[in-house]
Amino acid sequence: MHMRMAIMSEPVRCMWMRGGTSKGGYFVAEDLPEDRDAFLLRVMGSPDPRQIDGMGGGDPLTSKVAVVRKSARAGIDVDYLFLQVGVDQALVSDGQNCGNILAGVGPFAIERGLVRADDGQTRVSIYMENTGQTAIATVETPGGVPVYAGDAAIDGVPGTAAPVPLEFLGTAGSTCGALLPTGNAVDVIDGVEVTMIDNGMPVIILRAADMGITGTEPRADLDANTALKARLEAIRLACGPLMNLGDVTDKTVPKMTMVSRAQNGGTISTRTFIPHRCHASIGVLGAVSVATACLLPGTPAAMLADVPGGGEKTMPIEHPIGETTIIAQVTPEGEVTAAAILRTARKLMDGTVFA
Repeated sequence: MHMRMAIMSEPVRCMWMRGGTSKGGYFVAEDLPEDRDAFLLRVMGSPDPRQIDGMGGGDPLTSKVAVVRKSARAGIDVDYLFLQVGVDQALVSDGQNCGNILAGVGPFAIERGLVRADDGQTRVSIYMENTGQTAIATVETPGGVPVYAGDAAIDGVPGTAAPVPLEFLGTAGSTCGALLPTGNAVDVIDGVEVTMIDNGMPVIILRAADMGITGTEPRADLDANTALKARLEAIRLACGPLMNLGDVTDKTVPKMTMVSRAQNGGTISTRTFIPHRCHASIGVLGAVSVATACLLPGTPAAMLADVPGGGEKTMPIEHPIGETTIIAQVTPEGEVTAAAILRTARKLMDGTVFA
């Protein structure tokens, strides 16, 4: 009891933000205590399926943390470390990136004085510590102040908000060491054709039909399909070492994306496990990896995709609650040189949090 009261007597500065279709706590690195992981578990209320004794929302998408610091790197404004806090596990993982939470990093950095804003728009260069990638976020800053109201809409978020375009640079192989870590666009695992790919997020892509589903099912139905989940996990565990990720039993990557033909005019339809629960939509960098797989001849994704022509390809990646559009810059040889996505963010709370 005395220990608990002592912990609670030390408030830590924090901003709670929605970034894209996720939500979480944003901290300046220097504000976090030495026992960071234990602190964050207490802040979120983990492990507990409801996270009732903390700020988490009982869902991986609302149990996330951004740690931001002013960067010492040339040409970079801030360094960003993403941490996934387990919901029903006492786990804090830095083994993946998060492009949704990334959407709030630019506004947060300006709010905390880590970046000086321009009048009108401010481009914030962000080094993503998890994967060694760089992103450029463009933040609306009329009068040098971030604004969150605007006319941009993204599927999975009610209403509209100020746009935060994100441009990703140098994402290929950021976690696995290569875009195609096995050297193959298609491998056969457990009798199923898969593409193991990493263009910002390690993803295993396979046909929904090969897993006995249509790929159009609601998220809740797939979460309740224990046979499907067991088959996906068996394939994931087999692929982990092949993707240079080692034993992925306790890791949040790779993600598992099942693809089918687009239903609503997009490029392709997806259902993604992250990795043990079905995603309400799709992760930003996961969508980049899927879009890239659609451009690789002979892959399960390419065989089902409706890919536009031209060197700049606008590719809506459909998911359970809408679509996430990737704009890919592609060379004549088919290499993806850059990918951008439109996200939004909103400041929800600024103050102190107690563990």
